[in-house]
Amino acid sequence: MEIILKPTGIVKSSIKAPSLKADHKDINPAKAKEEMKQQHRELKEHISQIIIDKKFEEILEGIEEFSHILVLYWPHLVPEKSRELLKVHPMGRKDLPQKGIYATCSPARPNPILVTAVKLLSRKDNVLEVKGFEAVDGSPVIDIKPYVSHYYSPEDVTVSGWMQDLTEELETEEIENNC
Repeated sequence: MEIILKPTGIVKSSIKAPSLKADHKDINPAKAKEEMKQQHRELKEHISQIIIDKKFEEILEGIEEFSHILVLYWPHLVPEKSRELLKVHPMGRKDLPQKGIYATCSPARPNPILVTAVKLLSRKDNVLEVKGFEAVDGSPVIDIKPYVSHYYSPEDVTVSGWMQDLTEELETEEIENNC
């Protein structure tokens, strides 16, 4: 079966390159660890736009009634060859054991459809202004859904220990030589 996706919009962002680089063997961080942490912190406040094709403008009617949306998009800079990867080191960290692609948030996937929950700041005609979106400039937008907490907040969620550790590490600012 062949599935054809047609983008309904495009991302306009000052982010020009992905934070992870994929090849046919693995993913690798595009920056040093401390730079990645800084980028992660800055991302929370990063403002970008989602520009929906004018012919689909009506598709947005009512979206401004929500504070947050889910954006499904295509990481267009991920090389075709990296879609064959079955395992990667999470976030390109070689100090962590490889995990299956579906156990990670890697952009290198057989069908690299990514999803992010973002804060919707405003809508003007066919343009949405959002905060906290990590998509690279020019990324095709596949779909947008309102974020409805009771749909996406299941009870008793378990997150792998290594994923919790990575998240905490990104959230923590290391203070060095401060004695």
